[in-house]
Amino acid sequence: MTVLSIKDYPKEPVVLDNLSIKFMKQARFIPLRIKNDLLEIAMADPDDFYTIEALSLAYNKKIRALKGEEADILDTVERLYGVGSQSMEMIIEEAGKDVYSINPDRNEEDIDHLRDLASEAPIIRLVNRLILDAVKLQASDIHLEPFENQFRVRYRIDGVLNDIESPPYRLQAAIVSRVKIMAKLDIAERRLPQDGRIKLKIAEKEIDLRISTIPTMFGESVVMRILDRDTLILDFEKLGFPKGILPKYNDLISQPYGMILVTGPTGSGKTSTLYATLSKINSSEKKIITLEDPVEYQLNGVNQIQINPRIGMTFANGLRSIVRQDPDIILVGEIRDRETAEIAIQSALTGHLLFSTLHTNDATGAITRLIEMGVENFLLSSVLLGIFAQRLVRVICPHCKRPVKIENRLIRAMGITDDEADTTEFFAGRGCEECRYTGFKGRIGIFEYMPVSNRIREEIIKNSSAERIKEVAMQEGMITLRQDGWSKVRQGITTVPEVLRVSLDQ
Repeated sequence: MTVLSIKDYPKEPVVLDNLSIKFMKQARFIPLRIKNDLLEIAMADPDDFYTIEALSLAYNKKIRALKGEEADILDTVERLYGVGSQSMEMIIEEAGKDVYSINPDRNEEDIDHLRDLASEAPIIRLVNRLILDAVKLQASDIHLEPFENQFRVRYRIDGVLNDIESPPYRLQAAIVSRVKIMAKLDIAERRLPQDGRIKLKIAEKEIDLRISTIPTMFGESVVMRILDRDTLILDFEKLGFPKGILPKYNDLISQPYGMILVTGPTGSGKTSTLYATLSKINSSEKKIITLEDPVEYQLNGVNQIQINPRIGMTFANGLRSIVRQDPDIILVGEIRDRETAEIAIQSALTGHLLFSTLHTNDATGAITRLIEMGVENFLLSSVLLGIFAQRLVRVICPHCKRPVKIENRLIRAMGITDDEADTTEFFAGRGCEECRYTGFKGRIGIFEYMPVSNRIREEIIKNSSAERIKEVAMQEGMITLRQDGWSKVRQGITTVPEVLRVSLDQ
């Protein structure tokens, strides 16, 4: 008997009145198509006479049963008829029609009603659907934003925010309260920012959501950061490390002590770079301790500590304590103030290899930032080993990639010569289902690496400007963010507008 392949299953559900998901799963069948008085179904057991007879009587049709794989049938039933199959419009229609705008003043009766609304099945399904869709689209964040007459929902996909079909404004309070209940936050507190976490299991995957709420003029804005361990890349080449930099970086991270910094704005991939680094150097011979805010992913064999300023567990206080734990390698999630910077430098001076991040635009900016914090320049020059700056650019979708001509203004903005442009074949994505018609699928890093050489140390001691330090670094062969971006354009990985979007003119 011929067995159906997954391609033979319908893309849309075949609508039959009163057909329950439970019955389809128990009997292991799914409707394929209706032709006049004939109903075709896929069955794991086409000899199941009782199910065939029940369907024939219920729908007054002849039944043709075709053999299908049980796993394919159950997966398709869930996809077409399960929770994820309902359109947003259907779920919104179900959501409580008695929802009303909640008075911002604290009112116990009002709060009790809001808690009841947030616990209704349609609101639960709606929030679950928002999260499920975001995970399927590999979004990094979900933004719930209230405005005067609109409740806006956006997903950040490949670093860019995308509007999705948003629920009506009247559901705002119930949806936000549902998220806060899931994150174990206080739904009665709507005038102060709150932070929390949600752990979910979606499609056999453990998903962590980091929740941040903040009051705005028209209600609470919520951002949900999606932390999916399956999306964490711990391979330097897949992260986009240039082949010329990788051997130098491997030498750098094998040093016994000193400080290595990774810089860039929020969402530039600093955490991935540092986690990949720790995975590379992790061994049973070394003790690694991290201080993070928050701990985004769990690394085997690494002691990870969550910062909690509310109880006095700051980066500075935590760093003081972990030095007494006899670590070989320390990761400080971020250097935010003078106190943390000074303790970090002392730790690196006393035999620890220390990694940290700073929010600066480029590698040389990290030096001036630390000096502005009050770090002594002679200490900084003696402890600093190297600095990375990085950004993430979108990758051209391989399914709709095609050669394109590039405008002269983009060539000029990129700072490349006509000869370079003439010898380069430029590509872009046309847009297809695979990339949601954006032309891009996934992201990769572009990097700027500045090893701290003796000449750089001299400039630090002389309190030279960031411009002067960059000049010396480039004389010694430093590749800038834009230059690495141009290299990835020439390789056909990304586009010129993408590199211009994330990097400054050098």
